[in-house]
Amino acid sequence: MSQSPLDAFFLGRATATLLRDQAQHLFVELLSQIGRFDAEQQQRLHQFMQEVQERAQQEAQAVSPHVSEPVDWQALVDDLRAETAALRTELQRYRNR
Repeated sequence: MSQSPLDAFFLGRATATLLRDQAQHLFVELLSQIGRFDAEQQQRLHQFMQEVQERAQQEAQAVSPHVSEPVDWQALVDDLRAETAALRTELQRYRNR
């Protein structure tokens, strides 16, 4: 009878150790899968962003292939403001007639 409780103790201890080891292995495997999934998603996102940029450049070149010099945005805004002011002046003249 003294043999039975001792055997049960070691059997329980071995079972708990094996269960812990398997749980640890499953947890590590899960983290590995999550890491791979994250890396794949980042790569897919990076590829998607590159494709979007390439298509945008292709479409921009198709619309205006000769425009390659940088745009002076301040000058463009100033020109638009001047045109707006001129149109307002003409509109005011027309209303005053």
